[in-house]
Amino acid sequence: MSTAANEKGHAIRRRLAGALAFRNISALYILAAMVVLFSVTAPETFPTIDTVRIILNDQAITAVLAVALTVPLAAGLIDLSIGAQLGLGAILVAWLLSVQGAGLGVSLVVTLAVGAGVGLLNGLLITRARISSFITTLGSSSILLAGISWISKDAQILDLGDGFQAIANHQVFQIPLSVYFMVGIAVAVWYVIDRTHAGRAVYATGGNPEAARLAGVRTDRVVILTLVCCGVLAATAGILLSSSLATGDPTVGPGYLLPAFAAAFLGSTQFRNGRFNVLGTVVAVYVLAIGVKGLQLSGAPVWIPELFNGVALLVAVAANRRQASARRVRKDKPGTPSESTTSSPAKPSPTTASRTTASA
Repeated sequence: MSTAANEKGHAIRRRLAGALAFRNISALYILAAMVVLFSVTAPETFPTIDTVRIILNDQAITAVLAVALTVPLAAGLIDLSIGAQLGLGAILVAWLLSVQGAGLGVSLVVTLAVGAGVGLLNGLLITRARISSFITTLGSSSILLAGISWISKDAQILDLGDGFQAIANHQVFQIPLSVYFMVGIAVAVWYVIDRTHAGRAVYATGGNPEAARLAGVRTDRVVILTLVCCGVLAATAGILLSSSLATGDPTVGPGYLLPAFAAAFLGSTQFRNGRFNVLGTVVAVYVLAIGVKGLQLSGAPVWIPELFNGVALLVAVAANRRQASARRVRKDKPGTPSESTTSSPAKPSPTTASRTTASA
């Protein structure tokens, strides 16, 4: 009995050590260090409740878009049109409300349907025309930006109505509704990706499409549905953005592309050992945001967000590739489990070790 108890205790300690290892939750350790540092460098402005509320609100839309991007990335796809999709959703809902005089419900439904249509078109081009996701979404991004310019005539659209503005700006416990929408969307996507058969099919497709096909996964359908989901969520982010700004701005979309990718890749290095996951993505969004806000409050120049996000993306991609390589090495060793002890119990049969290579 004592031997069995000792072995069980050792296994628990080993799992706990793995879960708390720097390589697994490095973002949380970095977050703690940044909070301490910026509380010293900007003691009057950084460690305040107002700063927390500002960061939560400002990054809610980025988090929604990054969660949207996580879905196709998990399936081995690169969606470079996601910023333009957000911009299309933002300008389309404003155009329907202000220029066309459509009702709020109709405007929201049409905008979400168009977002789904963009994702469907991308998916069909990838699965039917056999064009790589990189080229497909790069081309569709340019087309969407042209459509945004045509709809808006390169001008802001105003007078969206108080009801629409309340969607993102109404506060509950002094926190805007956009934050609650972000949390709800993240929880829903996390559940589907991590706890359902559909999510296992997504990871299997991203890990090894051919092996997934042989195992009975309809990979073409997975590709299409992940891009449709991404399109709907990007349109949702656009709706929340126009609601929070109380205007439809035709220039906002592309600026969200880099932060979303930086957060998704940095998030992939957290909790799941190189696999794209929703929890890691959301944590990464706010780690990056706290870093940028702290530097700004400490007197850093105005161009620091672009530098910070660019460096973060490069470091995150490098770390993602390193973790994927390490996972391949562990898998090739006899008697060594292929997944980290922190992964969820439900896993697809194909390995996800080559997912990031395929997605690139």
